[in-house]
Amino acid sequence: MRSLVLSLFAAVLLAPLPMAAQTPATVQMEFTHPSLIPAHWTLSLHRDGSGYFRSQRGDAPADKKRMLAAVDVDRQVQLSARFSTAIFAAARRHNFFQQNCESHSKVAFQGTKKLSYSGPDGQGSCTFNYSSDKEIQDLAESLQGVAETILAGARLELLLHHDRLGLDAELEALECAAKENQAQQLGAIREILQRLSEDPELMERVRKRAKALLARVEEETRNG
Repeated sequence: MRSLVLSLFAAVLLAPLPMAAQTPATVQMEFTHPSLIPAHWTLSLHRDGSGYFRSQRGDAPADKKRMLAAVDVDRQVQLSARFSTAIFAAARRHNFFQQNCESHSKVAFQGTKKLSYSGPDGQGSCTFNYSSDKEIQDLAESLQGVAETILAGARLELLLHHDRLGLDAELEALECAAKENQAQQLGAIREILQRLSEDPELMERVRKRAKALLARVEEETRNG
């Protein structure tokens, strides 16, 4: 009987892991620009829209227009399924980024971007400042837009606790960025926007701006 139990235990240990237990496919963008704050960030995204964002401030001098700058961000994020599906489809169309993405054109330095893909169906990466491949350039700009949204959310959290008078200007900047598509996937910061919209101790104008941004989140949700 004991030998049978040991044999079954060994069989379980040696059995291949089910597909669900495998590391999920991941698209990642790594951005570096020493003159910006943050100077470095990484956004990792899975097919279902779940992901992780991590940023490091760097050594650039503080922005005099902002009394407070967001601390290093290190958190899980959730983006829309439609957005992540489009990202993964682009990765597949570009052979999982196994290509030369750099245009080598005389373009001002815009930050080093590294797009990478890893999954059971393949892997690859490419690094560039500016890409002449429109889809690759648009993909990078979209992910930068997501990063801007996450960083704006972190700044709003900081301002809520330490400088509530700065919330109005920060929300106004976020509104402008969203209208120009420079901030994308506002649903990633739904929680802080909800808190601001419902806080009776905040200025009415702050609550109205937060509600307007939440309306954009609901529109994103309806559109997938």
